[in-house]
Amino acid sequence: MVDWAIAAQTGALLVRGGPQVPRERAEEAVTDLRELTVEAEGHVRRLTNLGLDLPLLPGEVVDRPGWVRSAAAGLDALTGRALPQQGGPLGPILAGGAGVQTGLVLAFLASRVLGQYDPFGGPDKEGRLLLVAPNVVAAEQAMDVPGHDFRLWVCLHECTHRLQFTAVKWLRDYFADEVERLVSGLAGGGTDGLADLFGRLPDAIKQGPKLNLAELIQSPKERAVFDRLLALSTLLEGHADYVMDAVGPQVVPSVDQIRARFTARRKGGGVFDRLLRALLGVDAKIRQYEEGAKFTKHVVDAVGMDGFNAVWRSPNTLPSRAEIADPAAWVRRLHG
Repeated sequence: MVDWAIAAQTGALLVRGGPQVPRERAEEAVTDLRELTVEAEGHVRRLTNLGLDLPLLPGEVVDRPGWVRSAAAGLDALTGRALPQQGGPLGPILAGGAGVQTGLVLAFLASRVLGQYDPFGGPDKEGRLLLVAPNVVAAEQAMDVPGHDFRLWVCLHECTHRLQFTAVKWLRDYFADEVERLVSGLAGGGTDGLADLFGRLPDAIKQGPKLNLAELIQSPKERAVFDRLLALSTLLEGHADYVMDAVGPQVVPSVDQIRARFTARRKGGGVFDRLLRALLGVDAKIRQYEEGAKFTKHVVDAVGMDGFNAVWRSPNTLPSRAEIADPAAWVRRLHG
């Protein structure tokens, strides 16, 4: 149970300001990002053959507090059906405390997110493509790469995410249903769930460095849902990373330089920053990009883009977590 209004207020209040740049450059970046989403999605459609009949729409450009508020609203829409409403006099207090904690996390992430497609955001709750202008400008400054090239490269990634959810009609509801199953299971665990957790501790301890807290607290049923969500998110992130680099050489002259410096930047940061990233799962997210991109490249090389697009036929054709690590197994299952 989270008070998402408090989460949004806390995160927006605590988030750090963006880089100091001349007004002209800030306005140029905002205009560039808004217009480049249309160009980028056209490139992505031609490569992937997805959503060719959909209207081309610009994205929205926001600052860091704007991203926090949007992220809180999207998470509220995604988890609202599954999280229980705590009754009694302590309900609002507990929800407010959780909201403050969530706001702290959102404030940390708000200085790092370059863009995001939220399939549950926007006034009509049907999706919202956001580009966080101060973070894009800060990144291009830190890496010393051409601004226009980097902005288009970022838009290629985020527009791929938008196409995944707008061109694949069943994906949005499938994702929401799986999240609801996972959250409902975790929220309803109660004392039986705790007893089961302690019962699994001896086996978990034997795993040593392989111990994963998120998986430790799950029952076998919840683990199955978690595995499906992890496989899906790895596919979505890796597919977007593959597309941005595959399109890049034709439309982003400095793509090789940008990729090399961006990959190095993902691994950087001080000790405290790396600790926070590990605790929040940011490092795991980076591994998802790499694993998902390897899966996508292997499949496209083996059966072409149209063969890869079999992943979007139905939930049954999505790769499992094991198939993400062994893409040849997915190719055998779908293409004989």
